[in-house]
Amino acid sequence: MSGWTIGIIGGSGLYDVEGIEDGEWVEVASPWGAPSDALFRGRIGPVRVVFLPRHGRGHRISPSELNARANIDALKRVGVTDVLAISSVGSLAEDRPPGSFTIVDQFIDRTKGRPSSFFGSGMVAHVSMADPVCPRLSGLAAGAARAAGAQVHEGGTYLAMEGPQFSTRAESNLYRRWGCDLIGMTAMPEAKLAREAELPYALVGMVTDYDCWREDEAAVDVAQVIAQLSANAAKARGLVRHLLRGLPEVRPESPIDTCLDTALITAPKARDPALLAKLDAVAGRVLR
Repeated sequence: MSGWTIGIIGGSGLYDVEGIEDGEWVEVASPWGAPSDALFRGRIGPVRVVFLPRHGRGHRISPSELNARANIDALKRVGVTDVLAISSVGSLAEDRPPGSFTIVDQFIDRTKGRPSSFFGSGMVAHVSMADPVCPRLSGLAAGAARAAGAQVHEGGTYLAMEGPQFSTRAESNLYRRWGCDLIGMTAMPEAKLAREAELPYALVGMVTDYDCWREDEAAVDVAQVIAQLSANAAKARGLVRHLLRGLPEVRPESPIDTCLDTALITAPKARDPALLAKLDAVAGRVLR
């Protein structure tokens, strides 16, 4: 087997991964609560793969109610080394039409009330989010998306809103003035938590609509999103197949693998044993 264990977090429209060999659904307990669903674990060729439907099978969990800490902890707990997140998004840019894919490289977090860190009182840590995605994995995802026939933009800023309602026109236009390219409801705090768990993370945004900033068009609704989902999902499955079959035989190390080395600040004698116990999978490498 290779050194890769790729975690695939599937968003709206991507509820399974085709071609997984020796696959099985595995229930994973997390001290952070229940993940969105069981994990589907198997392999494609020599690459181990673990799939998690972000909203649960049947799309039963709202963006605001996702337990992102449990999701990331569960992936780390089963040995995932890198995370590819795939999400349906709205476009805030004319040149990123429905059906196109963007390999996101920046985020603006406008969510509220979602637990956004594994750390806290009794074990404080500050990871860098200046460059929030893994350029190595993002580049591989871009190549795989093109091989799957998608129109691909490399780089783009994702505005993470709380939801579950769609934007007002004023908000949509404000985010465009901020220079945002995409809008979605699920990438935060997911990307922050992946960094705290030392998991290199890449996000593919699959555009379903133009949000509501185009005044000569009807505002986005669920029917419009669903109509675009099936076409996007077919390309997303192709992307995953091409990515997993095209990975380098040996997984190169990433600086993200050891980012907690320079993030912990609480003195050892002041650390809370109960919180340390919950961090066994996420940060066990540096806390043992």
